[in-house]
Amino acid sequence: MVEADPSPQRFRELMLDEQPGFADVLACVFNVQEHEVRTFLTLQDHPGSTVAELADQLERDRSNVNRSLSTLRDKGLAERERRLLDGGGHVYQYSATPMPEARELMHDTLDEWTAYVHDRIDEFGEEDI
Repeated sequence: MVEADPSPQRFRELMLDEQPGFADVLACVFNVQEHEVRTFLTLQDHPGSTVAELADQLERDRSNVNRSLSTLRDKGLAERERRLLDGGGHVYQYSATPMPEARELMHDTLDEWTAYVHDRIDEFGEEDI
């Protein structure tokens, strides 16, 4: 069974909203929390940020920012790049998926979820009523 991303409860709420905003649609389609949406939007404004920089900008603990980034990366909404430091070592820098690609990913995710629901409907028989 394919795990569908969109949250059914959020989907219902979204349908009742006359003009849902980007943050609401993003949260619904990818079933992410508000703090993950804020992290994504901050990355849109500050590409190449480190976890420490994001933690400062978001006023959140670094471990929480790391979890948000992990979720965003799993959903295809953020990318990580390793940068070598002059004094040795490295740091990871994060960037949000560019908006045109993010929109396409939202469409694709919603299309997959819709196909999953259609398949479920087709599987129902008289015994399911």
